[in-house]
Order: sequence, then structure tokens, then C-alpha cells
Amino acid sequence: MTEGDRATLELDLKQNHFELLGLPQRFRIDPGALSQAYRHMQSALHPDRFARAGDQARRLAVQGAAQVNEAYAVLRDDGRRARYLLELHGVAVDEERDTAQDPEFLMEQMELREALEAAEQDPRPLEAVERVRADIGARHKALLQAFEQAFEAGDLAAAKAEVLKIRFFERLRQEATALAERLEDRDLP
Repeated sequence: MTEGDRATLELDLKQNHFELLGLPQRFRIDPGALSQAYRHMQSALHPDRFARAGDQARRLAVQGAAQVNEAYAVLRDDGRRARYLLELHGVAVDEERDTAQDPEFLMEQMELREALEAAEQDPRPLEAVERVRADIGARHKALLQAFEQAFEAGDLAAAKAEVLKIRFFERLRQEATALAERLEDRDLP
């Protein structure tokens, strides 16, 4: 590895996730372009390419590969990408302390959780869970669209409020998936 290669690698390590993967810094991204950029960067930083390089170059390659992995993980996940965009714009999202304050939204959350509980007691529990999952998915998609609109309009406070709601729906989706898996396992002979 030449001195120029090292400088380029070091420079790349200072870029944000979008820059690192050569993608535009916006919420809506092309999943194919993301995967292609990830594969390209992983190939460029593969340990075999640095097998004969010095210790520092190998360390930089490992560090770069770790950063590329993190960038890919963040950018491929809608909720994490939304939070990351806010962070890049100076808006901190503390998921432990910041909570959604909209009483109507909180009531909606309770109703969906109750629907999940009721689905388990339904005569056809898997079908009932799938209906709730579809409802949760549709509402999650609407929240992602609301985030994108607020973010693109520069209303970062509204975008943050949507991110907090998105997190609730991510948890609900996980709970619904876990319930469906439990029900499927229960039905196995």
C-alpha cells in the first residue's frame, strides 16, 4: 500500500455513512445502490488486499471495514437511517429519555398491543396476528413517509417526533413477529 493509499483510506474513515458509501444524504435511498456500494467497499478493504502491507495499513483496513459494516447497517434500516440523518443535522435522539408525547398516538399503541394479545386467543391465531402485522406495517410505512416529508421540508422538530413514533412501531413489529413465531412453533407436531 502506498502513502497515497493510506491517506485515502484515512480520509474515508472521516466521512459520514452516506459519503463513505457514495450515496446522496437523504432519507430515500436505492437499496440496490446501497448493496453495490457496500460490496465494492468491502472488496476494497478485504484483508487479502493488505496481507503484505504494514501493520498500520492492515489496522486501517480493518477499521475501514468495520466502519463500512456500520454504515451499511445504519443506512439499510429505515429507522436507524432516519435517526442518523437527524444526528447529522445536530438533532440528538435519546431513545431512553425522549418519548412520543402525542396522546392519540399512545392510545393507538395500546390498542395495537391489545389486538396482538387478542390475536393469540383467536380461533385462527396466525391469521389474526398476520392481520395485526399488516396493520402495523401500513402504519409504520405512513410514519416513514411523514418523517421524510418533515425532514425534506426542514422541519427537524416534526421529523424527530416521527422518529420517536417510528421506534414504537419497530418494537411493535418485533413483538408481532415474535408472537407469530411462537404460534408457529406451538402448532408444530
